[in-house]
Amino acid sequence: MIYTVTFNPALDYVMNIPGLVPGEVNRSEKEYIFFGGKGINVSFVLRQLGKESTALGFIAGFTGDAIQNGVEQAGIKSDFIRLEKGVSRINVKVKASVETDLNGKGPDISQEAVNKLFCKLDTLQSGDILILAGSIPPDLPENIYETILARLSEKNIQFVVDATGDLLKNVLVYKPFLIKPNHHELGEIFGKTLTSTDEIAYYAKQMQTLGARNVLVSMAANGALLVDETGEVHIIGTAKGKAVNSVGAGDSMVAGFVAGWLDKHDYAYALALGSAAGSATAFSEGLAKKPLIDKLLKEIQTNPLK
Repeated sequence: MIYTVTFNPALDYVMNIPGLVPGEVNRSEKEYIFFGGKGINVSFVLRQLGKESTALGFIAGFTGDAIQNGVEQAGIKSDFIRLEKGVSRINVKVKASVETDLNGKGPDISQEAVNKLFCKLDTLQSGDILILAGSIPPDLPENIYETILARLSEKNIQFVVDATGDLLKNVLVYKPFLIKPNHHELGEIFGKTLTSTDEIAYYAKQMQTLGARNVLVSMAANGALLVDETGEVHIIGTAKGKAVNSVGAGDSMVAGFVAGWLDKHDYAYALALGSAAGSATAFSEGLAKKPLIDKLLKEIQTNPLK
């Protein structure tokens, strides 16, 4: 079974506005509501690719009800912990000439609620996959990722971690199956600005020396690079299309990679499916849907970047 953890789920309210004018009433041309948070995004795209997962995390209030209902209506299993106080956050995404995000804080999460999450995670079995994605709410310990991996480190669970900075670096000792920084985030860890695939591959291998098994690096318009656990470097280009969405592309890449690996246990194929899923989200108003993922996968496999 695949499990995803979203510490701070959200309703994403997306508004398309011709031009945002501060201090005046701005009226949108169209709106969308998505049930978001990085782990939930991964679960959604996994569902599109035929993989079952269980979404874990914390919800509160009427927005928490909406998130749970939306997740379950999408065919995703959930086992959220309900908080007694507060409301799950609403993030407002304003798409005008430039995109502006207004992200809510979210509810306070007590130690009791965290302990309930730990108890759920303790039920994971050998061979399960645990995907931890995103930042940590301010009232949770900064080392909670480390705590979770340490707690489960003897259970032969495949860890996937999509995080940044010390949050990512500090979990490498637990030998996660996959990490997915982008090239800027990878460079920041080492205090470098990475401009070539050779540099990116070199520092991805440095992350392996620190413990990561597979290092997947998204490189924006330049595609993606994977250093797999055998040391082989794979590079793939991007599909052709117009980017209209900046939310969830990285989460979709993680989902595609995991689904691809489970399907064929082939790293080149996993990279291609991850790239197709990430591009499909970038080209869509919401998260990637299977028909577009399949179309882009064919394009990527036909015209790979070598």
